[in-house]
Amino acid sequence: MLENASNRAFASGQTEYYAGWGTLALINAGLAQGKNRSGLGWFLLSLLLGPIATFLLVAFCDKLEA
Repeated sequence: MLENASNRAFASGQTEYYAGWGTLALINAGLAQGKNRSGLGWFLLSLLLGPIATFLLVAFCDKLEA
C-alpha cells in the first residue's frame, strides 16, 4: 500500500513537469511570432530544448522586418 502511494506522488509531479514544459513551449511560440519568426518551429524546438530555446530566442533572435 505504501508503494502505491509513492507511485501516485511521482505521477503527480511528472504531470506538473509536462504541463510546465508545454506552457513554456507555448510562450516561446508567442515570443517567436512577435519577432516575425515561425511560431510552430519554435514551439517544436521548445518541446525538445525547453528553457534553452527560450534563451536562444531572447538572446540571439532579433525581430525580422515583415
